[in-house]
Amino acid sequence: MRALVSPLAQVSDFDLRLLRVFKAVAEAGSFAGAESALGITRSAISLHMADLEQRLGMRLCQRGRAGFALTDQGREVLRSAESLLAAVEDFRTGVNQLHQTLRGDLNIGLMNNLVTLPRMRITAALQAIRQRSDAVRIHLSMSPPGEVERGVLDGRLHVGAVPLITPLSGLSYLPLYDETSQLYCSQGHPLFARAAEVDATALREAAAVVPTYRMSAEAIQMHQGLNCVASASDREAIAFLILTGQFIGFLPDHYAAAWVAQGQMAALAPGRQRFSVPLALVTRKGRRQSLIVEQFIEALMQT
Repeated sequence: MRALVSPLAQVSDFDLRLLRVFKAVAEAGSFAGAESALGITRSAISLHMADLEQRLGMRLCQRGRAGFALTDQGREVLRSAESLLAAVEDFRTGVNQLHQTLRGDLNIGLMNNLVTLPRMRITAALQAIRQRSDAVRIHLSMSPPGEVERGVLDGRLHVGAVPLITPLSGLSYLPLYDETSQLYCSQGHPLFARAAEVDATALREAAAVVPTYRMSAEAIQMHQGLNCVASASDREAIAFLILTGQFIGFLPDHYAAAWVAQGQMAALAPGRQRFSVPLALVTRKGRRQSLIVEQFIEALMQT
């Protein structure tokens, strides 16, 4: 009697490529959503997925009018693929360490609107890495803080920069900056002309915007004293609403500075309506860091 042969008895480079496509599709929740992450067309993704399903001999996902969903087997394959791809990355890291050369990828996740910080520590560290080796491929993505933390935890990101509010047990946090935010209105707002002397009653009556992302206890307390009738997913969205002249809201001082200099925004009750949040570099605990990541963190601390 002939023994059964596994449909994937050996894992080739092509198989790894197909698994990376599958992982990207699963993370995006659709073929269309994975296009930008993979840099290939939806039809090419469909062909890759069909090829992987044929090689594995099982259906990985359902797609059609009802939407996209992983099958039970697809979820099991995804878990195994994540472990396999992480092991491949660890192997690559180990080989790079042996060569003591800076070569490979540096995947960084940042929350938005950090580029206007006056102390450009992240920019300076990236510059230092590129000056040491042009074989480093830098991949920079902007995401909400929670998504950055998830990316570092699951290995998609090597490092991230997030507010240090509620540390997660699987991550290490290295303080970078203290970011101060104040309450702002724009030139068209009724409070603009008396921004410096505005009283608490006027602030409570004005329509305000509240963020939907995670905030510190101090920030939550500040917003509880306002008439929050609008919400925003990030700081840029808050700025959009403030610039309508209909809302007040908190923005980091470094981000609002350009509008303040142009006379388009003013801080309300400066010194009284403000809070600070520490920003930190985040890495995964227990993960062996590549030489690139080690030198990036070293350069970051030297700036």
